[in-house]
Amino acid sequence: MKVAVYGKGGIGKSTTSCNISIALARRGKRVLQIGCDPKHDSTFTLTGFLIPTIIDTLQSRDYHYEDVWPEDVIYKGYGQVDRVEAGGPPAGAGCGGYVVGETVKLLKELNAFYEYDIILFDVLGDVVCGGFAAPLNYADYCIIITDNGFDALFAANRIAASVREKAHTHPLRLAGLVGNRTSERDLIDKYVEACPMPVLEVLPLIEDIRVSRVRGKTLFEMAECQSKLNYVCDFHSNIADQILSKPEGVVPKEIPDRELFSLLSDFYLNPTSERREYKGNSQLETQLDFTLI
Repeated sequence: MKVAVYGKGGIGKSTTSCNISIALARRGKRVLQIGCDPKHDSTFTLTGFLIPTIIDTLQSRDYHYEDVWPEDVIYKGYGQVDRVEAGGPPAGAGCGGYVVGETVKLLKELNAFYEYDIILFDVLGDVVCGGFAAPLNYADYCIIITDNGFDALFAANRIAASVREKAHTHPLRLAGLVGNRTSERDLIDKYVEACPMPVLEVLPLIEDIRVSRVRGKTLFEMAECQSKLNYVCDFHSNIADQILSKPEGVVPKEIPDRELFSLLSDFYLNPTSERREYKGNSQLETQLDFTLI
C-alpha cells in the first residue's frame, strides 16, 4: 500500500507522517517513509539528523544507478522505520516531480520499492503544478493534513482537486482529512459538509507536538519517558488502523474557488451570538460575543 500525505506548508505533515509511520510499524508492518521536499527534513524526527538525499547520492555517482546500493540511500530510523529523502533541485531551478520520479526509479532498480507493506510519501506544501502532484501517480490513498483555519482548508480543496484529476487514470482515492494541532473542528466540519470526505482524526492542540519536531523525536519515542503523551500516540495509532483497514475512500469533488472563499469567509464575517475566531497559523482562538441589532 502506498499513501501520499499532503497539506499546506507548515501544517505539520512531516511530524504527523513520522508518527503515523511508527504506528504502522508497531502494527508489524514494514514501513518506508519517503520525504519529497527539497529541505530533506521529512524524516528528521525518526533519527534526529538529516540524511543524504537520493539526488545528492546520484549526483556523486554521475547518475550511474548501478553504483548505488540500498544502504547508500535507505536509512533505518526509530521503530525500525526505513526512510529515504528524495531531495530536490537547486532553488529556482528544476522540477520536484522529476526528483520524485528519479527516487522511485532508483528504488525499483534496487528492488526496494515493492519490499514494504506500506510506503508513505510526505509531500511538500500545496499542489500548484503537476510536479507537486507526482507522488499521487504512485499512491493508492491520499491523506490531507489540515487545521481548523481558512488557508489550510483552501489548500486542502486544491489537493482534493488533484486527487480527482489523478483518479481518472490511477486507482487513487482520498482516505480523508486529518485535523492537526487544533482544539476546534467547526470549520473543518463546515468544509466536509460541502465537499464530502472522511475525517480520520483531529489531533489535539498541545505544545509537545511542536517540541517533538524540535527535539528530533517522534511522540512515540518521547512517550517512553513521558507517559502523559500516550494518549496523543493513540490518535496516530487510530489513523494507522484506518489505513490498514483499506478504506473505500472517496474521489472528492472540490468546491470552486469563489464558492469556497464565500463559504469559509462567511464563517468569520457573519456575526453569531458566540463566534470562535481563528487567529492565523498561530492557532490562537478567542471567543467573541456579538450583540445582534
